[in-house]
Amino acid sequence: MRVARIAEEEPMFDAESGMRVSAGMRDFYTGRLPALDPLELFRRMAAGVPAYADFLRGHGIEAGAVRSLSEIPLMTKINYHSRYDLPQRCHGGTLSGCDMVAVSSGSSGRPTVWPRSVLDERAVAARFEQVFADGFRAAERGTLAVVCFALGNWVGGMYTTAACRHLTAKGYPITVATPGNDVAEILRVVGELGPLFDQVVLLGYPPFVKNVIDAGIAAGVDWPAYKIKIVLAGEVFSEAWRDLVAARAGLHDPATDAASLYGTADAGVLGNETPLSVRIRRFLADRPEIAVPLFGDARLPTLVQYDPATRFFETVDGTLAFTGDGGVPLMRYHIADEGGLIGRAELVTLCRDHGFDPGDGPDLPFVYVFGRSLFTVSFFGANIYPENVTVGLERPHIAARVTGKFVVRSIEDADRDRRLSVVVELAPGVTGSAELAAAVAESIRTELVRLNSEFAHYVPAGYQLPEVELRAPGDPEYFPPGVKHRYTRP
Repeated sequence: MRVARIAEEEPMFDAESGMRVSAGMRDFYTGRLPALDPLELFRRMAAGVPAYADFLRGHGIEAGAVRSLSEIPLMTKINYHSRYDLPQRCHGGTLSGCDMVAVSSGSSGRPTVWPRSVLDERAVAARFEQVFADGFRAAERGTLAVVCFALGNWVGGMYTTAACRHLTAKGYPITVATPGNDVAEILRVVGELGPLFDQVVLLGYPPFVKNVIDAGIAAGVDWPAYKIKIVLAGEVFSEAWRDLVAARAGLHDPATDAASLYGTADAGVLGNETPLSVRIRRFLADRPEIAVPLFGDARLPTLVQYDPATRFFETVDGTLAFTGDGGVPLMRYHIADEGGLIGRAELVTLCRDHGFDPGDGPDLPFVYVFGRSLFTVSFFGANIYPENVTVGLERPHIAARVTGKFVVRSIEDADRDRRLSVVVELAPGVTGSAELAAAVAESIRTELVRLNSEFAHYVPAGYQLPEVELRAPGDPEYFPPGVKHRYTRP
């Protein structure tokens, strides 16, 4: 077995590694994060990551001749991660030094494993620090951080817990509680421990955090008494949604008391909302005549700031690629998120030219993100892939009555709750009925739970059953004939 071979060939204890980790964490606690040099990382990967060396050979790239990032091929899950064994994608061709793993669901439902070391958490903790220090003033307030992300191997809960604990170790008066995505336990923790702190921070996926707040209101929780703050991730939400949740939770200022993170299981948190970015986004939300030309889309994206000293972003045909070191180092990794980059001075000047001064904020560039709307739908932080839904329509009691075409969306109802919507095309000659819609919905839910581990663990049971709408063949709105079909919509 591979595990036995690793144990036999590699030392069980590495004192030098321990010293490197100690020195690296000391740098974080004293505010000296090492800067990322993408070309230097490229050379280290070419020399020390077996999979990447082979990847470059396959593209005819001589590492020593590379002088700019544009000469380096893009890396994707398909052309890189799926082709090489996990240890071969790590520094030195070994998992040694990677003390933890996170997983993300792939299109087949089989999780992709992302190993990391504690040193990889420094860049992520720095993004949490910006949120807690600049927005929440956590350096001067006793803070209870309640982790509402799913716990386990999925990246959200454990990574968030680690980042918050690093802030505590750095000196912030933060205490972390980890009830996970258990609403009753979250409310118990807040009720019992919340009065002992100056403020309570709820960290979770947007629709779930809203569920927690609504459940608390129904149970008589006085949210404003706890001076609630919110950290969100995994979903693009509207400013109307932020306002609604802020009102229900009693947030003092939505621009400072609620912050979203932009992250992936691949590399953790890549950027974060700041009070500056939120003020700008709220300004643009009411001015589509400015936002649409700026972003190139009628949708309002997530707008965050990022630190190019730890994560280097590029745009590729309207999508994002980034470079970052880690357990599995990533070089020009094309994550296919639709979005782009804007300089801080450029965006602030644009606002001022239109009569709005957004105020001060970090001197960091902006990245805006629409998400992978052509490929997946994000629901309660879970990536839902069309392939997962297809299997539900292929069950014997369903397949003969539908064509196999569908459109999946995450929609917001009048109460700002998220629902999973699936519009399904009926087979010719088949008449839709409530009974058939219910059978299709149950089949899709069964397969999503079976195939997609994120869906099974992130989405509360009460929200897992999709709302299914049956449409006639060739429906002009969803299934127009003669054009390439898109299985997802924003």
